Amino acid sequence: MSQSAPLLSPTGMRIAIIGGTGTLGRPLTEELRARGHQVRVLSRGSAEYPVDLRTGVGLIEALTGCEAVVDASNDRTRKAERTLVAGNRLLLEAERRAGVGHHVCVSIVGCERVPLAYFRVKVAQEQVVEQGPVPWTILRATQFHELVTDTLESTARLRLLPLPRVRLRPIACAEAATYAADLVEAPPALRRIDLVGPRPTDLHELARAWRTATGRRVPLLRLPLPGSLGRALRAGALSVDHPELRGTQAYEQWLRARPDAAA
Repeated sequence: MSQSAPLLSPTGMRIAIIGGTGTLGRPLTEELRARGHQVRVLSRGSAEYPVDLRTGVGLIEALTGCEAVVDASNDRTRKAERTLVAGNRLLLEAERRAGVGHHVCVSIVGCERVPLAYFRVKVAQEQVVEQGPVPWTILRATQFHELVTDTLESTARLRLLPLPRVRLRPIACAEAATYAADLVEAPPALRRIDLVGPRPTDLHELARAWRTATGRRVPLLRLPLPGSLGRALRAGALSVDHPELRGTQAYEQWLRARPDAAA
């Protein structure tokens, strides 16, 4: 059971998920279907519901008849603003025309405190949602355990782990999907809701846990990160001390529970 307040639990809602094949979108799709909802997975490559956020092509047709939409899309390329900001304007207008009653946007805890282009795009995306024509809820999550692991595994290819000091509070994606499903079933909150992992930690501690779980003997190197970015990350810009929602599975537990975990 999640730790959120009691929520409405309608059955048989028709819900569209933008980015339904992604890291969060896939378990969220499974969770909502397990609860008895009809889920449409929207993406450019979908055979059934092909859409393009950058142009708006296919959106109205795919959204017609849907009661709620979850935007779990992502774009870390140079076209992120076109996808996540301009694309959200097109998405929300299509939702209005299709009669959608609830838009759930998945965002990032502390995105306004990190001086990087991608995080500024996420802030702008939130503003588009808040000013848009569809009642909304913004779920701000911390980094997923999956993202932490992907970062460590890709960095370890250097045969070193040169990592800056970054305060984090990561959460298992499966838990985030459960909370997101709760919010989709609930009425629009018209506010931002923070979701974090069970306890504060930092990237070096997570790296040591990953080495232990995987048996990788990769040297851990402290990488200085100067300037305003380094100060923000060391100060915990990507975390929050008093969240509304909190997961229960720590990173170490998640690592041990993975199917490929070392015996």
